[in-house]
Amino acid sequence: MASSTITEEFYALARQFRQRTQELGLGDLRRYCWYHTVDLGDGLITPGVYDYRDCWEAYHFPANLHGMTVLDVGSATGFFAFEFEKRGARVVSVELPSLNQLDRFPGQTTEQVVSKILRMNPPPAPESFPGQTGNYTAEELYFYLLEGPFRFCHTWLNSKIERHYSTIYDLSAKNLGTEGFDLVFLGDILLHTLYPLQALAAVAPLCKGTLVLCQEMPETPGIGPAMLYVGGENPQEDDISWWWPNKLCFIQMLKKLGFRHVEEVGRGQGVLRPSGHPFDHPILHAQR
Repeated sequence: MASSTITEEFYALARQFRQRTQELGLGDLRRYCWYHTVDLGDGLITPGVYDYRDCWEAYHFPANLHGMTVLDVGSATGFFAFEFEKRGARVVSVELPSLNQLDRFPGQTTEQVVSKILRMNPPPAPESFPGQTGNYTAEELYFYLLEGPFRFCHTWLNSKIERHYSTIYDLSAKNLGTEGFDLVFLGDILLHTLYPLQALAAVAPLCKGTLVLCQEMPETPGIGPAMLYVGGENPQEDDISWWWPNKLCFIQMLKKLGFRHVEEVGRGQGVLRPSGHPFDHPILHAQR
């Protein structure tokens, strides 16, 4: 599909969402940045940059999650967390306490992080907020990007998902109040960490069943376990992402962390909206 068509469809969805929220008396949500497309019912669909609805089956999650506990690390708008709950799971959602806790390259500032995120996120409509970049403080962007969208969906769905605030490095059974989770989901999280092995090692003990990991994994035939550095060289530019371990690297790290069997089960595929840029990410299942 042509990128121009994807752009048009995205902004059409954004206009429909704005119109529907106004009809329902839900206030002015134009400043919200919707990471995920979430179908909330009653004609209310969030205009997300990522739309995972058509590739859900590729993740091979259990169809019935009743009686299971699920940890969703870095929920953003919450598409996966709400889908887990819809299928019967007790879900714990983890998000950062603030953008000050987002990993930054040594010497870089929260303001550089904010500037980068704003450039990466489209305005909710072409005519909205001209000169949007720089229009948010770190506190405002945290709300409009992470907390506000999740809370909006949580309230509308009358969700019982438990929300916890922590960096991935600080996660533990004690601070989450649990003995572990049947399913742990890591989607596009570790690439935003400066220390992906440390982050993975913090999450691994929380998983007593299956850990599902999906993100960019460079595929270079003939190369052993390796991490690709993608952080750039400009000290004035925060790239938000630094390390892309390849699939073999992830498999070996997960096995060393105590998972007996690790395999690719599918691909998370789609296009970013409104840019039309394709993504195609391996989905790994690690079994205890």
